[in-house]
Amino acid sequence: MAPTDQKSQKDLSSLKITVAAVSTLLAQLEAAVKTPPTSTHDDPKSPSDVSALSLSHDAAKLIRAHSTKLSLLIINAPFTPSAISTVLRELASGPLPALATAVEICDSAAYTKVMQSELVWRTQKVFAEFGTLLREVPLDGKVLNKDQKNGTGDAVGKGSLASTGVVWQACDNVMELKKLDIAGLVVKKAEQYRDTLKDAIEELQEWGEEESDEEDGDEENEDAHEADDEEDGKFPNAIQDEIDALFGSSLHIPTDDPNRIRPRLESSIRRLKLIVLMYNAVIKRRFKPISALFLHHLQTNSRPDELEKSVLLETNKGASPAQRLDAVLEVLKKIPDIADELANAFYNLDAKEIDRRMDECFFTGVAATELLATDWSDKDDEFTVWVSNPLSKTGI
Repeated sequence: MAPTDQKSQKDLSSLKITVAAVSTLLAQLEAAVKTPPTSTHDDPKSPSDVSALSLSHDAAKLIRAHSTKLSLLIINAPFTPSAISTVLRELASGPLPALATAVEICDSAAYTKVMQSELVWRTQKVFAEFGTLLREVPLDGKVLNKDQKNGTGDAVGKGSLASTGVVWQACDNVMELKKLDIAGLVVKKAEQYRDTLKDAIEELQEWGEEESDEEDGDEENEDAHEADDEEDGKFPNAIQDEIDALFGSSLHIPTDDPNRIRPRLESSIRRLKLIVLMYNAVIKRRFKPISALFLHHLQTNSRPDELEKSVLLETNKGASPAQRLDAVLEVLKKIPDIADELANAFYNLDAKEIDRRMDECFFTGVAATELLATDWSDKDDEFTVWVSNPLSKTGI
């Protein structure tokens, strides 16, 4: 065997070993980030001098760049296993473990639970998608053919180019967290919950409008339509109603409306719209003003123990900014779910359930405003004055 051939075989064998090693490392890192360490009050975790979001941003940026190099090396001739091994070793010794380290230092007491869980999820995505790209690396000494590159023909998988693109997107998502920071992330979450609530309101309005249209006709016309239906071989209205109920069709508000469903619908829509205004106020007065100074305070002076929810709902005293943020986001997240249950109660014409769910929306909205009654320095401001007027006085 010629010296050149011997070197090629050696490089290929080294590549196989490197691919296996990086694959093992990825599995270990994925397992590690699934359960990031938590702090306790008795054993608080000292804040790191390194910013978790900056570290994750830089690590993801390097992973993205190295993935681009790797993608080009496996599709362009000549096939150079030594160059591929070099890229993989650089990843394994630097950005891959650095990204896992960023998750480790992203302590929930310092960065909030919502940021910690978001970084965990996005990091897992990077590791999983890079693992897919790693499996595209050819170990037969040949560059990928057209089908393997594009995921066409008999090629297994989506193709190396598509896999590379997904890695890029996963890395971009991690890098985005530094730009968003804690303030931007909580604003984004709150806006998502608010928009989901607005969708529920729109569905209820459409349901109410459909019923209004049906009530425009008089009883004589309905009797005539029923007779026509019977002549055409269709089911009478009473039978059709039973079939609709059997297959889950929403019920209609009766003309006489003995349970006063329509007034409840109008009142609920009005109140839900006011809760949307509460979301807007929270976003504007509490989330968007979060400053870099506040974030520094949050990351260096927060208490790592978690207070009981009942205590948090009664008072803000003793709760760190991180705890207040996490607590209020949990409350804001619940409201759209309750609104969905409220909508189902209307569709079932269940007056008692409608009242129960609307009260639940009201008290949950009150809980959200009470958690943020004072500003981040625990001082009163315009929002405090707004909160001091019970939501019921504004129609909620």
